[in-house]
Amino acid sequence: MPEARESVSRRLLQRLRETLAQESAGQERLDRITDLIARSLGTDVCSIYLFRDSETLELCATHGLKPEAVHKTRMRLGEGLVGRVGRDGRIINTADAPSHPGFRYMPETGEESFSSFLGVPVQRLGETLGVLVVQTKTPRQFTDDEVYAIEVVAMVLAEMAELGAFIGEGAALGALHQRPVMFRGVSAQEGTAEGHVWLHEPRVVVTNPIADDPEQEKARLGEAIERLRVSVDEMLDSAPTGDKEQLQVLETYRMFANSRGWIRRIEEAIEGGLSAEAAVEKEQTAARSRMMQVPDPYLRERLHDLDDLSNRLLRILTGQGNHTGAEMPADPVLVARNIGPGELLDYGRNLRGIVLEEGSVGSHAAIVARALAIPLVINAGPITTEALNGDPILVDGDEGIVHLRPDDNIAAAFRDKMAMQAEAQKRYASIRGKPTITRDGVRIKLTMNAGLMADLPSLESSGADGVGLFRTELQFLLRNTVPRRGELAALYARVMDAAKGKPVVFRTLDVGSDKVLPYMKPQDEPNPAMGWRAIRVGLDKPGVLRMQLQALIRGAAGRPLHVMFPFIAQFEEFKAARGQLERALERESRLNHPLPKEIHVGAMLETPSIAFAPRQFFEMADFISIGGNDLKQFFFAADRENERVRRRYDTLNVSFLNFLEGIIGRCAETGTPLSFCGEDAGRPVEALCFAAMGLRHLSMRPASIGPVKHMLMQHDLSDLRKVIDEARQSGAQSVRPAVMNWLQHQASGF
Repeated sequence: MPEARESVSRRLLQRLRETLAQESAGQERLDRITDLIARSLGTDVCSIYLFRDSETLELCATHGLKPEAVHKTRMRLGEGLVGRVGRDGRIINTADAPSHPGFRYMPETGEESFSSFLGVPVQRLGETLGVLVVQTKTPRQFTDDEVYAIEVVAMVLAEMAELGAFIGEGAALGALHQRPVMFRGVSAQEGTAEGHVWLHEPRVVVTNPIADDPEQEKARLGEAIERLRVSVDEMLDSAPTGDKEQLQVLETYRMFANSRGWIRRIEEAIEGGLSAEAAVEKEQTAARSRMMQVPDPYLRERLHDLDDLSNRLLRILTGQGNHTGAEMPADPVLVARNIGPGELLDYGRNLRGIVLEEGSVGSHAAIVARALAIPLVINAGPITTEALNGDPILVDGDEGIVHLRPDDNIAAAFRDKMAMQAEAQKRYASIRGKPTITRDGVRIKLTMNAGLMADLPSLESSGADGVGLFRTELQFLLRNTVPRRGELAALYARVMDAAKGKPVVFRTLDVGSDKVLPYMKPQDEPNPAMGWRAIRVGLDKPGVLRMQLQALIRGAAGRPLHVMFPFIAQFEEFKAARGQLERALERESRLNHPLPKEIHVGAMLETPSIAFAPRQFFEMADFISIGGNDLKQFFFAADRENERVRRRYDTLNVSFLNFLEGIIGRCAETGTPLSFCGEDAGRPVEALCFAAMGLRHLSMRPASIGPVKHMLMQHDLSDLRKVIDEARQSGAQSVRPAVMNWLQHQASGF
């Protein structure tokens, strides 16, 4: 690093530390800092703008502008040069500010006489907290050394703001982690929860951003990096040799840990006056800023790896491990960037809710959350940089909204909603033991979806008629090796025992797409949802399918057995899968193992192609279950993980209902039992329409059975069918408006 840059930034930081050490309130401290920076750099103006809310920056301190403008001058995100720095998180350095695109004159500040402008974002780990500005009357471009010095000071200001050094009166000087914040994410598991934050990975707090002895800090950094390298090597040595994806990530860690460029940039920040941990965090903040600008998913993933490695290095330097000594609250809501299914199961049903910055609706964590009936909101960023352990939090899994540190009005409205839901649950409990019979005497079978032993108590509490779908892949996903046949047989036996004679439909292994086994070679596919998955894997790798079928036969131990094959796209696949089951039965018979008392073999209809299969398919299948989630995305060519297109297509779309009607008709011709399984089956209005279209079996998550049963028992299907048919004949795109209007009239007594 050039001596000039080193001396400018280090000298400025030393003076800054002296200023921060003085006893003063937040406003006085900010005023002193602006004076210090202006004097040190010889500028006419230094100003600090902080966010008063997510869209508005406020002038909080200044040297050189009119004092009366402080806490009066505000600008929207993107407005003026300051607003652009705040919005984009990028430096603006210009010798002629008034002619710069986006300049906005603020008359109350008296800035008309200033030409040059340097604006630097005050950032911490990708989160912009404000903008630091210096200006001069004489037109000039600020040098690289001056820009670097201001960057370093801005980073220290961010750390001090994090520690509450600038708390004062007004929204912009409120404690950073005391303001109410709302995050709009995506619902991955419905339900509502109120509790307190429990961070899966507590944030590292840097309490000593400024250091005197660069050599000592570089020595600390060197020791920490060596420990980091050793830990990465140990992880590589213990990683499963067949897990190519994990090995690739660890090799990337090793590459970064030995990157001279990465280490050199951290050392340069140390030479500029930062402590080792502050220098690591400065480089981490820069990497996160780059990550947000990178469109390429592969490069973004590599920057995620670097981010994770930086966190590991910070924990070594600060001694702050994942276990901070904090006590988990009695009503924990888990907050994490992401989490694996095994880690989530370790928490179990103790959690009130889960909020993730990343994740997907079909992820392993989402599957476990649904199994545990815990409200889950995903893609709620950047909550991990905002939340602290113990913060009050509200999770609305129905709407995909999270309120962190909610104000009293929000909390009161949320509790009213929870109270209404609790009251509704009481109504549902009163009909739990009754059969689901509509007003016009049609009996509807309601079963639940499951995937863990922990789900089975819901059979009784929900009043379900059985398990319409038991996902068998979770036992494979939660392990680092293929489970043994005997272990699976014992599990399937326990599931059937817990069902107490009610039918359980076991879906064979459905992996691939977003469900990748830890020990399965990842497939580099451009569109994995339509790639090598489910029954395609089973037929190409018959050993695993055979082993699972044998385990199911042994688990049944002479009882009736229901087996369903997933993602059947053509008749030949079903014949081949059924042939595997028949051979497994023959083998078990030769071994004198008891065979199921009766066996029912079904298929999941998740692709439009199988709806047009030969009649022989419908005759051969003992039952068919419509997999609504996948079928809908393939029918509309709309990825269910893509919010921009997923919400464009309504389940009650006339085209989709016409398609379902064709399936219902074909199954009726051959007498093949048909069910609908998926999220839409658990939505009361959709479930009512499915029943009116002729579906007599719906399978859903346990919590949905009460609301769906209540809806079905209140209405006459024949009357609703007339409404649906009229809407279809009218040329409407969806029958939903007509159905909702009919329901409102029914509720009002017309």
